[in-house]
Amino acid sequence: MPTQPQPAAPPPDGTPTSGRTVLDLRDIGRALTRIAHEILERNKGASELVLLGIPTGGVPLARRIAERMSEVEDVKVPVGSLDVTMYRDDLRMRPARALLPTDIPAEGIDDRVIVLVDDVLFSGRTIRAALDAMNDLGRPQAVQLAVLVDRGHRELPIRADFVGKNLPTSLAENVSVRLQEIDGVDQVTIDEVVGK
Repeated sequence: MPTQPQPAAPPPDGTPTSGRTVLDLRDIGRALTRIAHEILERNKGASELVLLGIPTGGVPLARRIAERMSEVEDVKVPVGSLDVTMYRDDLRMRPARALLPTDIPAEGIDDRVIVLVDDVLFSGRTIRAALDAMNDLGRPQAVQLAVLVDRGHRELPIRADFVGKNLPTSLAENVSVRLQEIDGVDQVTIDEVVGK
């Protein structure tokens, strides 16, 4: 079963890295604005919505999408984070990972429309883990998925509702998402994986 290659560490000064750049600052901004509008349109506004980012990349993306939605709707859209580490099906196959915060907004998730936000949709296993994690927190009215990049290669029947960019890739390629809040730069690159 193929596993997602781990991205190379970003340069410490936030400069763009080698590899083919497929999304830059402006592309990412446009994609997130479009996603925000599509979420509002599908849900007829923001009144029932809660956005939950999957650490690490999904959290700043969820915040950015919520800001754009708030500008359109003139309401504060609740945002939180959902750590899926303990729900992953590859826990025993990989080294121990640090637990990241799960921060559920005060409104909770019961009877709300939850939009899970992640940076890259690949095998679908992270999203399956997120669905399992949500079962321990409450019972949403519905769950939708927004991703910046869908790179294909699904191993589970999971599909994103909102996609910034569909990016066909081979398993010999690595999609690296770097965000200003984490890496000091907004950029999505495709790199060849050494040894593939």
